[in-house]
Amino acid sequence: MYSTVSGRRFSTDLREAKARGYLSRLPHYNTVFRYLESEALTPYLKELISLSAAPLIPVESDFAVDASGFSTGQFMRWFDVKYGEKEDRRVWLKLHLMCGVKTNIVTSVQVTDGYAHDYPFFKGLVDRTAEAGFKMKEISADKGYLGADNMLAVLQHGAIPYIPFKTNSVPQSGYTPKSELWTRMFHFYSLHRAEFLQHYHKRSNVETTFHMIKAKFGQRLRSKTLTAQINEALCKVLCHNLCVVIQSVHELGIETNFSIEAA
Repeated sequence: MYSTVSGRRFSTDLREAKARGYLSRLPHYNTVFRYLESEALTPYLKELISLSAAPLIPVESDFAVDASGFSTGQFMRWFDVKYGEKEDRRVWLKLHLMCGVKTNIVTSVQVTDGYAHDYPFFKGLVDRTAEAGFKMKEISADKGYLGADNMLAVLQHGAIPYIPFKTNSVPQSGYTPKSELWTRMFHFYSLHRAEFLQHYHKRSNVETTFHMIKAKFGQRLRSKTLTAQINEALCKVLCHNLCVVIQSVHELGIETNFSIEAA
């Protein structure tokens, strides 16, 4: 994933790693592909992503959430496209993530079907970022995540949600007022729009994060099975995090000791 070359071409790197003592045995490149097809690998990759973000806990306090699609090399039947509800013939997956707006480090991630809605995954991303040890102050997201439950999930972790309201948003439904949090953020958005947008525009950093991942490691998933595609997408995020940590070591002077972070 990191080199973006084929498995056969990567065999040279494997032999060099074996010669330097990084590997005790030299695996065949197909062995790597078989591991990617294992569902047991998925939770380990998510844990590695969280672990790779740990050195930046003292740096990041403002975060952004969004989702983006990754295409695959598989196509669905034309019958399903013509007579079904799906408009795109290519099968694709969606990557939901939360990132820090200062370094673009990814703190939590979830891979779903390409047609899954973004809203239900917001709370899980926020909770997992808090469990990783990050102290959140602000969380920005677009209108697709607007909802009382998501706002409350942010507030429960001591952060302020900066999610813009829709044109048809109102502080009450009929004669029933909405939650106090919804009402206060709605008035803040309506009466102090410029100040609100100063915080909300930090959300653009999550677009930068997706661009960094796709530009460096590709926007297409080359695996054939669904499990392998999910693991491949997670590997792209893990590679991105490692690049961010290396950059932060040189630019911010942070120290990394993953053995301590793991403990």
